[in-house]
Amino acid sequence: MRLEKKITIICGHYGCGKTNLSINLAMDHAREGKQTALVDLDLVNPYFRSSDYREEMEKNGITVITPVYAGTTLDIPAIPPQVDAVLDGSCGDVIFDVGGDDAGATVLGRLADRIRIMDYEMIYVINRFRTLTSEPEQAVGLLREIEMASHLRASALVNNSHLKDQTSPEDILGALEFAHSTARLLDLPLRCTTAPVSVAEALRDKVENLYPVSIYVRSPWEMENK
Repeated sequence: MRLEKKITIICGHYGCGKTNLSINLAMDHAREGKQTALVDLDLVNPYFRSSDYREEMEKNGITVITPVYAGTTLDIPAIPPQVDAVLDGSCGDVIFDVGGDDAGATVLGRLADRIRIMDYEMIYVINRFRTLTSEPEQAVGLLREIEMASHLRASALVNNSHLKDQTSPEDILGALEFAHSTARLLDLPLRCTTAPVSVAEALRDKVENLYPVSIYVRSPWEMENK
């Protein structure tokens, strides 16, 4: 999957895989030699933030902008001051990793007036295997809440229905109808379907617009078992 706008906003339900997708997009974009920044705008949930993977991204030349109080015991929803530089275009192409649901999107709403006049798109990430969004109608309802809170409209979907290292090709194939039904209900294009690189080869001729992703974001217990 390629970034098509100067600003790409990644939003969705808690645990749908927004952060892992954001990191993959940033890494791939940077490997193409393009100036890339990732803004961790998840100021609500202190866990599984893209800023937790800052060191690895910076090794690949990505500018990572983190919450003001990242790495502390404080969790205060203060927008990082470096966001001004991002919106002024001095950081190249930018990915916003937004907090989950309407609560996280409320922070994005504070920037909506500035973003709305820029070259941007907002991508809604869906995952059939997450509770509360396992049915198309549920996924549609959640996006409407996110759009209301952010004061921005989604322009495309990404089907991120996988189970990290536990994913089988059948899991990906079985979630395709969910993704297409959600796209039809929202009248939005389905940009791609992701799959962990471990199963991507088996799906290459079976899934349209397949985007293989590396698994960067892991829970502490997954790291112990790795």
